[in-house]
Amino acid sequence: MLLTKHELEAIRMGTISVVFRRWRRPSVKSGGTLLTAIGQLSIDRVEMLDATTLRPIDARKAGFASLPELIHALGDREGDLYRIQLSYAGADPRIALREMDSLSPAEVNDLCMRLARLDNASSVGPWTSKVLHTIQVHPFMPAVDLAAHTGFAKEWLKLNVRKLKNLGLTISHHPGYELSPRGRAILEHIDRKA
Repeated sequence: MLLTKHELEAIRMGTISVVFRRWRRPSVKSGGTLLTAIGQLSIDRVEMLDATTLRPIDARKAGFASLPELIHALGDREGDLYRIQLSYAGADPRIALREMDSLSPAEVNDLCMRLARLDNASSVGPWTSKVLHTIQVHPFMPAVDLAAHTGFAKEWLKLNVRKLKNLGLTISHHPGYELSPRGRAILEHIDRKA
């Protein structure tokens, strides 16, 4: 689910507690979480509704001055109308994770197994070590140049670096990436093992 910068800030401040979207099928579910630029959001409830049941209080909870303003913002997009109740759940947990560079043997083993699963599931073959090494040697390099260095397509690379980020191994910048302290620690272990 895409949220504007204004919506994200209002959710963090608590001035917006609900958003409305038209979807063919929901992209979030009740009880889930969503990682965003401001941190983690809790998806408290997702429900489909009829636009005729919208009330002025719904517009205010969504940050609109009036019901006509909300209806105008929804436009004539295709799909069913959904009300998504959400709240700010805290900082992105990957931030704390990426700083954890004192890895126990069990954590090293777990990370190595996760990286092996990513390599084994890939149609391009083993890639995690190559990408981690390239990011280490070329921090802050734009994705297009990093892709050229690794031989992978730019969009494929961006998608898969996100998987490394979810493990706390990389940090995204504009432009490029760098290894996190956790990423450097696991790469040292991988290099020692090789």
